[in-house]
Amino acid sequence: MGHCLSCFKNQANADITSIQRQKDEVTEIARVSEVPAVMISDYPQEEPLLHNTENNVLYKSDTSLDNANTMQCVAEPCLVESLSSQSQKVQSNIDKPKSFYQMLPSIPRTMSSLGSCEPRISEPKINQLFDQYKDSLEDAILAEGIENLCNDLQLNPDDFKVLVLAWKLNASQMCRFTNFEFVQGLKNMKTDSIKGIQLKLNELTGELTKDTESFKDLYRFTFKFGLDVSTGQRILPTDIAILLWRLVFTNNEPPVLDRWLNYLEKHPNIRGIPKDTWNMFLNFCEFVGDDLSTYDDTEAWPSLFDDFVEYENDQMNQNITKNDIKGQD
Repeated sequence: MGHCLSCFKNQANADITSIQRQKDEVTEIARVSEVPAVMISDYPQEEPLLHNTENNVLYKSDTSLDNANTMQCVAEPCLVESLSSQSQKVQSNIDKPKSFYQMLPSIPRTMSSLGSCEPRISEPKINQLFDQYKDSLEDAILAEGIENLCNDLQLNPDDFKVLVLAWKLNASQMCRFTNFEFVQGLKNMKTDSIKGIQLKLNELTGELTKDTESFKDLYRFTFKFGLDVSTGQRILPTDIAILLWRLVFTNNEPPVLDRWLNYLEKHPNIRGIPKDTWNMFLNFCEFVGDDLSTYDDTEAWPSLFDDFVEYENDQMNQNITKNDIKGQD
């Protein structure tokens, strides 16, 4: 009969056998994965445990939810994860070669700037240097302090390099370096010591003989440097202009310079040199070269140049006439 006691008994035995088989399979999985057996036996046998072979984690079917496909983890992954799998991961990390950067030794922070060519400039050191030469009553280096600075630099006060230093400091007038001019100038020169200033001046002097644009900038600066700004002076006194012309052309004297300065010295009525005359003289030297015969007085030259060329031509004619007379004698 389909509903006799023996049928239920046989069916029950079959169910028990099936459940026992499932338990044995799960136990075997747990043993292979080295999962503690107590974690499996704590759960009801009627809810079969499922094994996720990909992550090596045990799940049970949650039949209380509407969605029959929902799976619930029965143990924390850190406890259920196979020790053998962990061992494999550790071994894999050991066998994995280190990257190139991991193999490099750590570089101390103090060594990280060794590749930089830029010298370290200390503004406090520059200020200390300024304090050595500054005036006791004014926050500036005046005539006496500049003389002491020149002595430490092993330079004469009228040396061309002193003019170059004033140019790099962008000094507003002669015999005076303000704190701002001195500090900012040395920072731009990338030096903070007497030795550093000496080396930089040597370097700049050499560059000025080759770099015409830099020399033009120095030349234009020299006119402004010679003015007495405290009185609002706009025209350079002739005697100061003569000194500055000799100074700025120390290393590249144009052929016409001596004759030009001689002309100014012989004409005391020329009391000052305007800015445009100063600036145009550099072009004048380049244009006339060794011979004033190329000079064209119809062009827009300052009138002082016209007078100078006329004077020189008269002197030349007088010399020719005298020589002719001597030759006839």
